[in-house]
Amino acid sequence: MVLSTSPVPETAPAAPVHPLEPLSAAEISRTAAILRAGGDLGPGFRFVSVELHEPPKAALVARESARDSTDALAPPDRQSFCVLYERGARRTYEAVVSLTAGTLVELRAVPGVQPSMLWEEYLACENAVRADPDWQAALARRGVTNLSLATIDLWSAGYTGSADDPTARRIARPLTFVRAAPGENGYARPVEGLLVVVDLDAMAVVEVVDHGRPPGEMVPLPPRPGNYVPQLMTTDPHNVPAFDRLRADLRPIEIRQPQGPSFTLDGHVLRWQKWDLLVGFTPREGLVLHQIAYTDRGRRRLIVQRASVSEMFVPYGDPAPTHRFKNVFDMGEYGVGVLANSLRLGCDCLGEISYLDAVVNDSAGEPVTIPNAVCIHEEDTGIAWKHTDARTGHVEVRRRRRLVISMISTVGNYEYGFFWYLHLDGSLEFEVKLTGVISVGAVRPGTSPEHGVLVAPGLYGPHHQHFFNVRLDMELDGGPNSVVEVDSVPDQVGPDNPTGVAWRTRETPLLSEADAQRRVDPSVARFWRITNPRVAGPLGRPVSYRLVPGHTTPPLADPTSHQAARGRFASRNLWVTAFDERERFAAGRYPNQSAGNEGLPQYAAADRPVTDTDIVVWYSFGAHHVVRPEDWPVMPVSRIGFELRPDGFFDGNPALDVPPSPHAPSAAGCGAACDAESAASEVSEVSEVSAEGGADGHSGAVAPPADRHLGGGDGAPSRDC
Repeated sequence: MVLSTSPVPETAPAAPVHPLEPLSAAEISRTAAILRAGGDLGPGFRFVSVELHEPPKAALVARESARDSTDALAPPDRQSFCVLYERGARRTYEAVVSLTAGTLVELRAVPGVQPSMLWEEYLACENAVRADPDWQAALARRGVTNLSLATIDLWSAGYTGSADDPTARRIARPLTFVRAAPGENGYARPVEGLLVVVDLDAMAVVEVVDHGRPPGEMVPLPPRPGNYVPQLMTTDPHNVPAFDRLRADLRPIEIRQPQGPSFTLDGHVLRWQKWDLLVGFTPREGLVLHQIAYTDRGRRRLIVQRASVSEMFVPYGDPAPTHRFKNVFDMGEYGVGVLANSLRLGCDCLGEISYLDAVVNDSAGEPVTIPNAVCIHEEDTGIAWKHTDARTGHVEVRRRRRLVISMISTVGNYEYGFFWYLHLDGSLEFEVKLTGVISVGAVRPGTSPEHGVLVAPGLYGPHHQHFFNVRLDMELDGGPNSVVEVDSVPDQVGPDNPTGVAWRTRETPLLSEADAQRRVDPSVARFWRITNPRVAGPLGRPVSYRLVPGHTTPPLADPTSHQAARGRFASRNLWVTAFDERERFAAGRYPNQSAGNEGLPQYAAADRPVTDTDIVVWYSFGAHHVVRPEDWPVMPVSRIGFELRPDGFFDGNPALDVPPSPHAPSAAGCGAACDAESAASEVSEVSEVSAEGGADGHSGAVAPPADRHLGGGDGAPSRDC
């Protein structure tokens, strides 16, 4: 391939506010033009992804240091990174383009891999399946003659053996469903036992296997509709579940901020309540947060350099032919950024909202804008802290508010919401919200599945799991960082513990990548402390943040299975690796049709030191889905995630300076005089209790009067803000 280094004589797009801002539409178009001019791209080339080629971390750290001394920082060379696929040659390429100079910096082949699915392959694959006579015959055997009612979902191939090796062919294994009528939920009628393999390069069906042939083996289409659109759901008494009307007694909730939100957005640079960061976006990862920092009484303190969801892995636990190949990597095989929703006010987000558009690319390398892909808003989430002085009746209470940065992607039948929360007390939280339509199978009438749960007559949800890995490029107080595992363990009964009530924490430093492959253990209340050993906190201990696990589950596939090998990152909850710019994805850069054992197992095999150095913390967590009938036809949101909490990073509660709420019924708000008019009577009541309690004023725990914080008898709201 001939490369040209001559610059493309096109005016460079305007420089972004920050060097980490995602590529604009103009920059994506310019990238494609430079590649076509300099890379000798033939007609078989397709643009899989185009994204910002992020500046090296060392350059970003130096820039952060320099900005304290000057306001005029020269922008770094603005570059884009591309993954391309040459269909005729079955070859994958990576390219780096300088948008500043207008030149092609690098174009190299990546042997032995398959990139993620292309959007043009979705529709073309469906058309190829529809035209196949063996597929048509399989539907005819099931009594389906109107093929326009059939829907075809493009499922990635997984890996079932050497025939699926990425060097052999590029394939997909689409699944078929049949609607009962136009507009209905097609997922209610899966075609069980029908397996199709499509060669995506030739765009032709290469294999059709019908496990429903001979007729005695055929599983009929489930008989009942599972509609969720109101006009269909409420008019069919056979729908599962059946409702004849929507609720009429649900009154509106309005969220108003008359003075506007408390955050500001300058390009993609976000500032809110002492927090500042840059909101990034890639076609593969979707939402990315860069340079998360907190200003502590005038001192800006960096916490995380880059935070992203590095991979999702969805393995199914059903050995039936239609389901046993299912183990999907939604980042690496599809790209949740490409599949991001355009969010709508009052539906996906509620309140005073700011949106960010996302710009991705099509197969020709041209920009595609997803309006309102990222939603930013504030939420009130209850009380932040509170105390009532039982002696005086004095009440101090503050409202808890968080900043929400979110996106939602639709990956086939499932929806995934990705939510980052910043809190007033210096803590961060990540949450995934799972909803959408479960992947389903069919069984014969009167039978129950062994590896799933019935959700409607003849219809079941197979057992499956969802694993997520979040990559945290830590930069706590500028680094370097270390990780300590903390378990809580009981002391043995003895002279120092005569009553058997004592327990203590046991700290284990994670010294190398071999050590730093850890599992969650609720039996010892395990958490991990990420520290900066070179910066002492206010009480002498190194400053730290605590990674607190939420709900999780281990993978259940046999360790020798293809499925387990492909999702090996999920076998451990915590991995710590030495920083490397090239190591960004928990299952490797190209999991599509991979046999596995890539990504984190490879990174950690070097067994590099991970103490007092530049580290990356990877946290894997899983949702265990034994389906319920209540998950049909659209699953109520299920939540899973984790927290990062300051642990000796500050010298006390960082939210102590949050002001009282101005919305309390009394003019005093929720602060010092919140219950001023009743303080005298409360003090009197407490004095009587204290007198009975003895010289120290206590007899066990003093319970305040039961009606102290109740509203009046006329139904007035409580002052307990």
